[in-house]
Amino acid sequence: MSPETLHLRYGMNPHQGAAALSSSEGDLPIKVLNGAPGFINLLDALNSWQLAIELKRAVGLPSASCFKHVSPVGAAVASPLSDTLRKAWFVGSQELSPLATAYVRARGADRVSAYGDFAALSDTVDVSTARVLRREVSDAVIAPGYEPEALEILSGKKGGRYLIIEADPDFEPAEVESRDVFGMRMEQQRDSRIPSMDDLANVVTATQVLPDSAKIDMLVSMVALKYTQSNSVCLAIDGQIIGMGAGQQSRIHCTRLAASKAETWWLRQHPNVMSLEFPRGTGRPDRDNAIDQFLSDDLTDEEETAMGSTFTSPPSRLSSEAKREWIGELTGVTLGSDAFIPFRDNIDRAAKTGVKYVVQAGNSLRDADVITACDQYGMAMVFNGVRLFHH
Repeated sequence: MSPETLHLRYGMNPHQGAAALSSSEGDLPIKVLNGAPGFINLLDALNSWQLAIELKRAVGLPSASCFKHVSPVGAAVASPLSDTLRKAWFVGSQELSPLATAYVRARGADRVSAYGDFAALSDTVDVSTARVLRREVSDAVIAPGYEPEALEILSGKKGGRYLIIEADPDFEPAEVESRDVFGMRMEQQRDSRIPSMDDLANVVTATQVLPDSAKIDMLVSMVALKYTQSNSVCLAIDGQIIGMGAGQQSRIHCTRLAASKAETWWLRQHPNVMSLEFPRGTGRPDRDNAIDQFLSDDLTDEEETAMGSTFTSPPSRLSSEAKREWIGELTGVTLGSDAFIPFRDNIDRAAKTGVKYVVQAGNSLRDADVITACDQYGMAMVFNGVRLFHH
């Protein structure tokens, strides 16, 4: 069978031409149903797709990921939304299928960063999910199939330029993968290991009990970390990522970043935020950016004035004390780390953001210090023995 080649608009940047996607095995396992992909589009597509289908295999629920620049903004499995989350994520009383719920949760992890995302969905896209995608500023979607009406809805997005890719859910790549860098080729065994409940058996802390909800959050964390640029740490609750700290050189910076994003996720549900009113016709991105500014502590006078004019009435800002008090109500959060946690400072920081469960590789020289820190906070920690680096 002759190889199939898909020619792309350009490479990583517009000045890089001769971009193409090909398969040495014959037919490509993806089909472009609408739009024209670029190089980065396909990097996001292929990574996000693997995350979504592995998450479903690991947890057994419809799953979704929201990708930007080759790392997930968020990832989630299907779980009903509270009225507060429905309002925070602008879906109101809209009827949501399980798949649509998974995507709303994945995008809701960090709505500012999700602007122009690549959505990946584990199941056939139904009309409910297509309607959610149509209303968001999203650049592309990949899924195993599309209901006819859903495909019609999405094909009209972005003036008909919305990128829609169909992926073969049964495709299995070769065991050995390669990458060309600076004229040289590196090869390695493909990371085909999917996290499972078996990885959660080694609880190393005094607190031994892991509720089923925490186990699911650990699996969500591990699968998401597997497809996140390393170093990475993520926080999860209720079957979804709420803070992803990706691509940092220091693990404590990963933890601080993930915790900061998780706190913003939680603060978006504060009554003062829920009561914000916007002028009729204010778009979702403008609302997201305004809320982000509303929660900021370092606005200039000019930014403060501009932010205030976004709302229909002067907003009641949250003091630092009020924020700390609200964040103190967040609990039951899971922290996942893509490699061992080297110092207890990660645990100290995580405790401030409601972390009660930790999953990490273990086998650090300071494991005892990290376990002691967890015991002091009453956390349960699992050593899964698996490093999940991704570059």
